[in-house]
Amino acid sequence: MGDAKKGEKIFKTKCTQCHTIEKGGKNGTGPNLYGLWGRQTGQAPNFTYTAANKDKGINWNESTLDVYLTNPKKYIPGTKMVFAGIKKAEERANLIAFLKKASTA
Repeated sequence: MGDAKKGEKIFKTKCTQCHTIEKGGKNGTGPNLYGLWGRQTGQAPNFTYTAANKDKGINWNESTLDVYLTNPKKYIPGTKMVFAGIKKAEERANLIAFLKKASTA
């Protein structure tokens, strides 16, 4: 399990251009991530997803997020997420720890 405090810093530098995570937060270029944990792909309220995201049919958890955050376009071909991914396993673990904590608070 990663370090959520370190993950929060990663979220602020790599994710906040497109995403918010607070409850009731606005969708941006990407969806608000509150409630992400355990949710099926393509299901955030009031966000328009690609068919690829809606049809992937997985639930977000540590293992699915780890694969996705390594290379989003490889895991969900056709996603509109332009983020290249996070290659370092420790950084991904830290970000995932933060996402779990912040999206279920």
